[in-house]
Amino acid sequence: MSYMDLTVEQRSFLSRLTYYIWWQSAEESLARPERLIAQIMDIGDWDDERNLEITLGAELLRDVLTHAEPGWFRPKSWSFWNYRLKVVLFDAEPPEMPYRSLSA
Repeated sequence: MSYMDLTVEQRSFLSRLTYYIWWQSAEESLARPERLIAQIMDIGDWDDERNLEITLGAELLRDVLTHAEPGWFRPKSWSFWNYRLKVVLFDAEPPEMPYRSLSA
């Protein structure tokens, strides 16, 4: 996903939330919007998460979730978003979180 693929409204919204990735510049965060979106989904407050869902839409959030890299989500938020976005039904287990494998 490219920052330029987003609408002006979506880019403006995300540019106000770059502080969620405090260890890098706003420009670096906006260069990889899927990482910024995942970070907001993982640690965002309720208002920011709700506005994220309204502004970006469930389909885009599902795409971020299904293409997440290891370390982007904690177990609690991984489960929450899989159920919230109806990736899985309530009587099913969420998919396994992305993980890194270490080879010897």
